[in-house]
Amino acid sequence: MTKAMATRDAYGEALKELGKLNKNIVVLDADLSKSTKTIVFKEEFPERFFDVGISEQNLMGIAAGLSTCGKIPFASTFAMFATGRAYEIIRNSICYPKLNVKIAATHAGLTVGEDGATHQAIEDLSLMRSIPNMVVLNPADGVEARQCIFKAAEHKGPVYIRLGRSKVPTIFDDSYKFEIGKGVELKKGKDVTIIATGIMVEKALKAGEMLEKEGISTRIIDISTIKPIDKDIIIKAAKETKKIITAEEHSIIGGLGSAVAEVLSENYPVLLSRIGVEDTFGESGTVDDVLEKYGFTAENIYNRVKKII
Repeated sequence: MTKAMATRDAYGEALKELGKLNKNIVVLDADLSKSTKTIVFKEEFPERFFDVGISEQNLMGIAAGLSTCGKIPFASTFAMFATGRAYEIIRNSICYPKLNVKIAATHAGLTVGEDGATHQAIEDLSLMRSIPNMVVLNPADGVEARQCIFKAAEHKGPVYIRLGRSKVPTIFDDSYKFEIGKGVELKKGKDVTIIATGIMVEKALKAGEMLEKEGISTRIIDISTIKPIDKDIIIKAAKETKKIITAEEHSIIGGLGSAVAEVLSENYPVLLSRIGVEDTFGESGTVDDVLEKYGFTAENIYNRVKKII
């Protein structure tokens, strides 16, 4: 793992690249372009950038309309506002008619730190996963984020991409090929499997290193497509390791842990333990302090594995 990069930064650069390749790419924002990094696209293609102001429902409605004219709109704001304030428009005006709109929501999860509970979207994966026709992506690093953006542009239909504010270590190199609906086995193992998404992938890898030093063979899987989830990789891991931990910077209700539980209960039930935000809100604090309090650390993953081995 090398240079750290926020997935929102990778998004901004990917948009600029896409804009050069496809004149139908348009970008919309809700008065947060410096924070969401859509400003990178705005500076390159001002005629294809639309700032709707603090009006998230209009953001989604205008994006829906542009998609019916052959455009490929990327609509961006903070995840709390995208999935909370504009939920009905996303459901009824984008997903119901299966329009070709891409929602790239930044500042997701607890890593907005001091902004506190009102801005910490820990339900967004659950909300978006529940809507028919929606693809839901949560990249682990800047490399995967960039590829998610390109694949989202190719996909015909609604896509939700979850992006973060804080820098995360780079896990993948330039040879990595992301596919919608496919998980990635980052490390082989036979005693236990850790299935992680987003910022928790890097922490799962660190936990795996700690466990290996104690002779615990740990499989690590990156699930960046929350929906449609890769059932095959989950079932294979269940059959071969018999014990699974999930780790996500999201509520344990409705996110990755719930999706994995659904797959296991219907196909191959094994011991499952979920790491995520319990049934509670976040709170204000530094990023490191908040992650420590809610157990989003390699050490907590390590301890959870030790409990079930």
